[in-house]
Amino acid sequence: MDRAKHRHAVAQARQDGQSQRAAVSGAGVARSTLRHWNASPAPSAPAALSAFVETPEGVVWLRRILVAAHWSIGEQGGAGVRVVCDFLERSGLSAFIGASYGTQQAFHAGLEEQIVTAATELRGTLAQSMPHRLLSIAEDETWKDGMRLVCIDATSNFILLEQRSDERSAAAWTRALEGGLEGLNVTVVQGTSDEAKGLLAHVERDLGAHHATDLFHLQHAVSQAMSLSLKRAEQQAETAEAEAKARWQEECAAEQAYHRRRHGPGRPPAFAARIEEALNDHVQASLAREQAHAHRAEAKALIGAFGEVDHPYEIQQGQAQTPEQLEARLGTRLEAIAEEADLSERLRAHLAKAKRLTQSLVATLTFFFMMVNTRVQAMDLAPAIEQAMLDDLIPALYLERVAARSTRAEPRHRLRALSAQRLAPLRQPSHPIQSLDPQTRHHLEQVAGECADLFQRSSSCVEGRNGFLALYQHGHHRLSPRKQQVLTALHNFAIKRPDGTTAAERFFAQPHPSLFEQVLERMPWPARPARRRPRPARPPYLVPVAA
Repeated sequence: MDRAKHRHAVAQARQDGQSQRAAVSGAGVARSTLRHWNASPAPSAPAALSAFVETPEGVVWLRRILVAAHWSIGEQGGAGVRVVCDFLERSGLSAFIGASYGTQQAFHAGLEEQIVTAATELRGTLAQSMPHRLLSIAEDETWKDGMRLVCIDATSNFILLEQRSDERSAAAWTRALEGGLEGLNVTVVQGTSDEAKGLLAHVERDLGAHHATDLFHLQHAVSQAMSLSLKRAEQQAETAEAEAKARWQEECAAEQAYHRRRHGPGRPPAFAARIEEALNDHVQASLAREQAHAHRAEAKALIGAFGEVDHPYEIQQGQAQTPEQLEARLGTRLEAIAEEADLSERLRAHLAKAKRLTQSLVATLTFFFMMVNTRVQAMDLAPAIEQAMLDDLIPALYLERVAARSTRAEPRHRLRALSAQRLAPLRQPSHPIQSLDPQTRHHLEQVAGECADLFQRSSSCVEGRNGFLALYQHGHHRLSPRKQQVLTALHNFAIKRPDGTTAAERFFAQPHPSLFEQVLERMPWPARPARRRPRPARPPYLVPVAA
């Protein structure tokens, strides 16, 4: 940058009519230095580009390109410094930027330090003005490159905790989360995780929050109890059908072979009775195989149906679902298929665990409606507006969130149409909500959205994060503490959803400056490429030695 500024100052003075001696003296650079700069061999690049990168604006552009290459290729892409060096060589930028591994490795290390520093400062600044939030957290451990404790806000996907630990006891979780929540204006009211004893004690005893069972663990327990038994029954039925069919075909072949050859006097074998008996056995075996296949398909559909049933507002009509209704829908068909499958004692133990987890899901639904009623009643609204929030606004926003998470187009469109149907009465000019001022209506929407987000039944955000770390670690063999902090900072402050928001914007409920731009301003200027010196040729090993 200094070189570019001096050359720009000399060129500007020369354009103003000054002599070279006066221009150099005014720029504060020796004439011999200027001659050396001008006598440097021109790089193998377009002349216009070469002239541009020698200006201060060109140097700023080069720094942005270099930082972006390390940011996108090295940090987010997971490639190494050598890939960045290869990019500089292939793009021709090595004519203006030093592309050696040592130079770029030092630049990369400085970039990681600045990312962590800038993210820490951003977090502190945003925490000072954030509104109070009720948190529903998701927690789990990941085991790549040692054990890490991971905690994420389930609503905003903001990583609160991601650090190595030697144990996963309740005390270890509580100590780690206290550090993760330091300085944040939040209250943890709910934690979603598996049924590990340490996590249960950490959430319920230490945090005094409600523990919401992950729906996946209920589905997994049901699958363990039923899938293997039903698959084995189907395989046995298929084997029995194949054997019965083979016996029937053998009897038919024996009758045909008998009639193709001559026979002496005597009564022929009773082929008709034997064939009829074998055919009846084959038909019965086919029916048994179809029944076993139907039982297995029904069990698979039941496991998938748990996800459709476990909602505070049923997704067919959008009506509120009572805990009693949820318990009945989850348990009735489960017991019926368990009786038909004739499970062993070992598999019935898994089914007992599934029934126990069903009670946890019912408790989560009870907790949700209790929190929603408390939040709405605390607003002290008119009875008509309060009823509209409970019956229409909150269910509509919840259905909109379910639609956004749907992977298929048909249920997504149907849920969005159902959400719009619930919102239609509230948009009528005659509705009491429309008599409120815009700021109050905005506040009602915000509270209704927070109420809809209170229902959490999955810790998939943590599982997805753990999967990402596993893939990243697989390519790098290890994750250093600094690299882990960089990945956390990028997740929170750099990666954006399709709506253009980062996890930090959603968590702190306010926009923040671009992390990339803040880091860019702190990075040093790119190093100039060294003059390439030809390497001496390696002599052959079998050169004769003079006598």
